[in-house]
Amino acid sequence: MLNPNLDEIQLTKEEYERYSRHLILPEVGLEGQKRLKAASVLCIGTGGLGSPLLLYLAAAGIGRIGIVDFDVVDRSNLQRQVIHGTSWVGKPKIESAKARIHEINPACQVDLYNLRLSSENALQLFEPYDVIVDGTDNFPTRYLVNDACVLTNKPNVYGSIFRFEGQATVFNYEGGPNYRDLYPEPPPPGMVPSCAEGGVLGILPGIIGVIQATETVKIILGKGTTLSGRLLLYDALNMKFRELKLRPNPERPVIEKLIDYEQFCGIPQAQAQEAAQRTTLAEMSVQELKQLLDSGKDDFVLIDVRNPHEYEIARIPGAVLIPLAEIERGPGIDKVRELVNGHHLIVHCKMGARSAKALAILREAGIEGTNVVGGITAWSRDIDPSVPEY
Repeated sequence: MLNPNLDEIQLTKEEYERYSRHLILPEVGLEGQKRLKAASVLCIGTGGLGSPLLLYLAAAGIGRIGIVDFDVVDRSNLQRQVIHGTSWVGKPKIESAKARIHEINPACQVDLYNLRLSSENALQLFEPYDVIVDGTDNFPTRYLVNDACVLTNKPNVYGSIFRFEGQATVFNYEGGPNYRDLYPEPPPPGMVPSCAEGGVLGILPGIIGVIQATETVKIILGKGTTLSGRLLLYDALNMKFRELKLRPNPERPVIEKLIDYEQFCGIPQAQAQEAAQRTTLAEMSVQELKQLLDSGKDDFVLIDVRNPHEYEIARIPGAVLIPLAEIERGPGIDKVRELVNGHHLIVHCKMGARSAKALAILREAGIEGTNVVGGITAWSRDIDPSVPEY
């Protein structure tokens, strides 16, 4: 409904007051505010990007906002997901977001979809909305959002964040490129760490999410120059913006239907390989590790393969830090071999995946060892609650 019948849209007296600063902008005015009221936007995710995006779309006067998310608010979210508050920890994010949106703008219609976006439901979910905004953090869902937007002919306002860097653009708009022009093929699973693994500056999604909100409003108003055909890159640490040009690839495969995007991105294959790898590794629980540490035996060595800054946050007593990156490069293998020297090797990380990878590399170098299931997270939860979780 990007071209609504504006004669059917009326503002209330309260709305004239609420949007007065919009109404006096020539580029918005009464007609533009009516367009915003008539518009509908579907936001995929209400996390770091979805939080500022939803706040500003509601404040701007978008008449109908849909939210797709199946997660609950976690304490670790609060550093960046500003739409949620402490009192909402453990409760559905979509409910938290709706409550906050209605605090900002009670007239906004909020549609909640407490589900995981999939190839089975995406087309039906997208159909009633004018603009789709991608606030997700994984490749399968990004490809799914893109392809569903192409098939339903919806603009896709895209953003992504990692550590101190973010990017934003508009896909599938007025003949412009789509996500597959930027990433024809997904990267191998595990090559790009998630924010949970690599961290993210809490302020960063505020910048990118507001850019997404700005692009959404511009599309609805039909004003200005959007980011279609331009990828905006933001470096928060050095406070720099730059742009890359994007063009449609004439040889890009035609999107005819939605597919299995987990399979497309190699997730099941990677999980199967990881599971097969783990079945060949010796494992121990954190309870067994605690018994061993308390026994006074000295015939073992405990290696922590997390990053140094993680080691500073929390550690298991007696663990020696040798980061996975050092083991992957080679020097760490020699350090481990020197430490082991006939002792039994035990390896842990945050949750068990990196330590399993380290042990697979060490095995190829002729060093066997045991993986601690659940890593230091399980240690904190089941053995020593004074060890911080992160």
